[in-house]
Amino acid sequence: MEPRVGNKFRLGRKIGSGSFGEIYLGTNIQTNEEVAIKLENIKTKHPQLLYESKLYKILQGGTGIPNVRWFGVEGDYNVLVMDLLGPSLEDLFNFCSRKLSLKTVLMLADQMINRVEFVHSKSFLHRDIKPDNFIMGLGRRANQVYIIDFGLAKKYRDTSSHQHIPYRENKNLTGTARYASVNTHLGIEQSRRDDLESLGYVLMYFLRGSLPWQGLKAGTKKQKYEKISEKKVATSFEALCRGYPSEFVSYFHYCRSLRFEDKPDYSYLKRLFRELFIREGFQFDYVFDWTILKYQQSQISGAPPRAIGPSTGPNSGLAPAFANDRQSGHRHGRVIPPAVDLGSLSDQKAPMGNNPSVSKERDPHRQGWVTPPVIDSGSLTKQKAPMGNNPSVSKDAKFSSSAFMGQSSESSRRAAVSSSRDMVNTDADASHTRATEASPGNSRRVSSAQRSSAISSAERKHTSSGQKPSAVKNYESTLKGIKGLNFDNEERN
Repeated sequence: MEPRVGNKFRLGRKIGSGSFGEIYLGTNIQTNEEVAIKLENIKTKHPQLLYESKLYKILQGGTGIPNVRWFGVEGDYNVLVMDLLGPSLEDLFNFCSRKLSLKTVLMLADQMINRVEFVHSKSFLHRDIKPDNFIMGLGRRANQVYIIDFGLAKKYRDTSSHQHIPYRENKNLTGTARYASVNTHLGIEQSRRDDLESLGYVLMYFLRGSLPWQGLKAGTKKQKYEKISEKKVATSFEALCRGYPSEFVSYFHYCRSLRFEDKPDYSYLKRLFRELFIREGFQFDYVFDWTILKYQQSQISGAPPRAIGPSTGPNSGLAPAFANDRQSGHRHGRVIPPAVDLGSLSDQKAPMGNNPSVSKERDPHRQGWVTPPVIDSGSLTKQKAPMGNNPSVSKDAKFSSSAFMGQSSESSRRAAVSSSRDMVNTDADASHTRATEASPGNSRRVSSAQRSSAISSAERKHTSSGQKPSAVKNYESTLKGIKGLNFDNEERN
């Protein structure tokens, strides 16, 4: 007899594991829809699944928040059933040879700020902002960014009175050291400003390809934290963002100017990047860097071959790696997610705007810019996907030069396709610690592409300085590697 969960879900193969438990692919018996099923032994020393399920329920209804299908106890296990999501931004970053263009980063930044703003609006801090915890959707929501993993989240104010938690010092580092704010390194209680500073480091990680404090060697974890902290403090925002638009420096200075209890001006931060986006002549057409790579690969593998110039893809058959730095005194493993074939990102038509300035070329010698690869636009011109008529487009991801300025992050729409994935990262230079804190409901917790057929050669601006043209033979191996990530990554050291 096949195992069942909640008398509604069929338990399938294991697709990941961690010290908290295991994650399985499941199927809704009634609808045949695939889901993710997390199992946690009820005897585990530091249970977290109940706390995480409560957080998701508090956040339900927000754009980019995964849906909880069911939570309960089956035999000796706590069980959390969630919808399945696509690849994480860390997966896609690796797929794109660990460099993302300015256009892609700005399209992501707008949604990511919205996600953080929504979590804060519900009186919680995330406290582990990193690429692994932002996931792209699937199918009709393949362009929507989701925020996941609330195992370290903390309530920062009373829901009714909005009384803020008190300022404290001598706190242990909670989160991921690579992206932690300077105040977090200094042992200061985290508040909203720290989530946003961490997000800034994530954006620069995408643009630069790495952060200056990566790869530092130390004898112990504590010494490593200290080295990362020292390097981070010694690196000015101007140095960190050198060669990139000044808006990123402004973003960091604003975050650092906030006092402990201050409510950030999220609209100001989004406006910084939106105005930069428009000034650069970009269009919010959902043509992410991975969309371009997937299009090129489809042309390589298809027949007859298309005219494709210098590639912006990986220099080798690189499958996305799971490079996570979050570690814990209680949990040393993270779930390996059901990484989804990037072919699922190709299911949509990319709605195009009418911005005539998008065709202007950039100086190929300017840092962060390369001459766009030549793509046969003849195969693309037949696509029609007007911005205003695509029901599959997330509202907070739809903007042009006229509509770019007024998006709200607190949408009441439920995410159509979503899920939760705990990530396995093996990078040693960023780690987290988990501390026991009070959770909602008096429970306790342990803190620890779419089809891009609308691309044209004049509309593509792919910023990936330092990337070399990929050999045609490597595209096929890259695709195979990504497909292999679907469900055979049960453990990664």
